[in-house]
Order: sequence, then C-alpha cells, then structure tokens
Amino acid sequence: QVRVVESGGGLVQPGGSLRLSCVASGSIWSINDMGWHRQAPGKQRELVAFIGSDGRIDYLDSVKGRFTISRDNAKKTVYLQMNSLKPEDTAVYYCNAAIAPYDDYREHDYWGQGTQVTVSS
Repeated sequence: QVRVVESGGGLVQPGGSLRLSCVASGSIWSINDMGWHRQAPGKQRELVAFIGSDGRIDYLDSVKGRFTISRDNAKKTVYLQMNSLKPEDTAVYYCNAAIAPYDDYREHDYWGQGTQVTVSS
C-alpha cells in the first residue's frame, strides 16, 4: 500500500525557519508531480509549492523568495524549506504526490495526514 508521510512541523517564532519532509513509501512504480499545500483555520486549502518530475517548480506568490521546494527521487522524498516565516504562514501543511503503484501502473493522487506549522511569538 502506498503512503505519504509528512514530518518537520512545529512552533517557530516569526522570522524563523522550518524544514518539512514528505516520504513516499510502498509498492511504487513511479512518482510524477509532488507538492505542498496548506490549510489555515477557516480558509480553503491552497497550493504552496509544486515540483514536477522534470524539475518544473512553482510557488504561491506570498511565499516566493522565502520557501524552497526540492525533491530527492532516490529517497522518494520532497522537502519544503521555509525561511522568514510569518504568522500568516500558520496552517496545517499537506504533502501530495502523483504516484503510480505497481499493482495497476496508473497514476493516483496521494495525500499525507498533514503537519502543523505555527508561527507565533
């Protein structure tokens, strides 16, 4: 069974940094696009950063210059380095990945359980 699991959230002061990690595991044939989303209380989930299997990258405008997404294909892992954090970055951060498992070789969208990021003094 394929799973994606996030880690690295926590409480940080404004201006601080956190690094989120997301590992995909299970019977995986291929991984295509990977990304990070977030959802703050009372708000809709939004795409924060995206990285394609071909290296294409895109960011939410409000995080450009502060967040960096990267991936290690050998480790089936995607990272989100978050610097200069602001209180408005507070949210649950979710990883998602387009993965084709061995049992059907068709791409499916998998989501992690989320990790809380709180930016507060």
